[in-house]
Amino acid sequence: MTSSPAPAVISSALAQKQALQDQVLAMIKKPRLAGAAVAMGVGKTLIGLRDMDRLLAGAPLSGPVTKLFLVAAPTQAILDSWPQEAQKFGLTHLLDHIDFTTYRSLSKMLGSGHYHKLYLDECHALKDSHEPGLKAHAARKKSILGLTGTPPAQPDSEKGRLVATYCPILIDYTTDEAVLAGLLNDYRLVVHRLPLSAVRDYQLTFKSGSQLTTSERENYLYWTNRLANAAQDQLPVETLRILRMQALMNYPSKGRYMAHLANQFSEKVLLFTCNQQQAEEQADHTYHSKNKESQANLEKFNAGEIQRLACVAQLSEGVNIPNLRIGIIWHAFGNERKAAQRIGRLLRLNPDETATVHLLMYQGTIDEHWVAQALAAFDPAKISYVDAISYDLPTALAPPGSVVQ
Repeated sequence: MTSSPAPAVISSALAQKQALQDQVLAMIKKPRLAGAAVAMGVGKTLIGLRDMDRLLAGAPLSGPVTKLFLVAAPTQAILDSWPQEAQKFGLTHLLDHIDFTTYRSLSKMLGSGHYHKLYLDECHALKDSHEPGLKAHAARKKSILGLTGTPPAQPDSEKGRLVATYCPILIDYTTDEAVLAGLLNDYRLVVHRLPLSAVRDYQLTFKSGSQLTTSERENYLYWTNRLANAAQDQLPVETLRILRMQALMNYPSKGRYMAHLANQFSEKVLLFTCNQQQAEEQADHTYHSKNKESQANLEKFNAGEIQRLACVAQLSEGVNIPNLRIGIIWHAFGNERKAAQRIGRLLRLNPDETATVHLLMYQGTIDEHWVAQALAAFDPAKISYVDAISYDLPTALAPPGSVVQ
C-alpha cells in the first residue's frame, strides 16, 4: 500500500496550481480573443469556470444573449466535467448561465443563439466547418476563450490557423513544466523496439474471400515497395500510406508482446489498443463504443476492483483514472496530441510518485518516425529504449526480467 504524501506537500501543490490559474486568468482577462495551453491536470476546466465567475461579478454584461456563456467540446464526456468541476469548487451558480454543445453542433448553436463568451474546450479540435459560426460570433464583438493541453504543432495546418485566428495562445504551460513545478507527478516513457515477425503465420483475407499466408516482414516490404513505386501504382500515394499504416497497426506480434508485458505487473494497467477487436483480445474488461459494460468496467477499474482495462482512443479525453501508474500504448499514430492525452491519463498521482508509459514500436519501419513525432514534446531525459524479444509464436514467452518495467 502506497503511503500518502504529507499534507504540506498536497497544500503546496494546490497553492501552486491556484497561483498558475491566477496567472492564466490575468493574461486572458483583456483580450477579446484568447487561448491558454495548460498541461492536463493543472485545472483547465476550472480556469474557464473562474473566468465566468469573474465576468459575472464584474460590470453588467451588455446586449441581448441566449445565455451568457456557451461551452463547446469534442465529446459529451468532456462537457460533463464542467458541471462536476463547478460542483466540486462551489461554482454551481454558474450553470444557470451556460449552454453546452459538442463541436458537432457548435455551428448550429452559434447560428441560432447569441452568447457573451464562447469557451472552446480542447480548441485544437476545431475544423474549417466551424469557421462561419466563429466568424459571426467574433464579428458581434463577443469573446472567445480557447483551452487546450496540446496546442496545434503546425501553425499552417487547419487547426493551427483556426486557433491562431479565433483563440490565439497567450500562455503555453507544458507537462514538463508542471512536473518540474511539482504540480503533476513525474513520468517515464519506455519505448519497446520490436522486430517484425519473420514467421509466415500472418493470414490475410481479401474481399473476394481468398486468403494469403505471409509474414509481417514480407507484408511490410510489400507495402513499402508499392509506396516506392507509387508513380506507377493505380492507387494514390496517400491511400498507399494509409494502407501501410493499417497493416502495421494490425500485425499480431505487438498484441502478443503487449499481453506478455501487461502480465509482468500486479497493479493497474491501462492498455491503449487501435481497435475494438484488439481491446477484446487483450483484456476481459474493455471500454469502447460497442461494449454496453464500458462505463461499469471503467468504474471497477477506478475503484481497483479489476487490474486490466483495454480501451481505444475515445478514453483519451475527458476521463481521469486515480492511482494509475502503468500504461501500455500499442501504436503512436505519429500524433503529439494523442500521445500527450494518453500519457496524461497517468499524470493524476500524488506529486511525489512516478508513472511509467510503455510504447510499442516496430524497429526498422515507419513506426520509428511516428514514435519520434509523438514524443517530440516530451523531455528526452525521461525517454528510454529497450530492445524487445520477438514473439514469433504465441507460446514463445520471454523469461521474467527480459523487458524494462
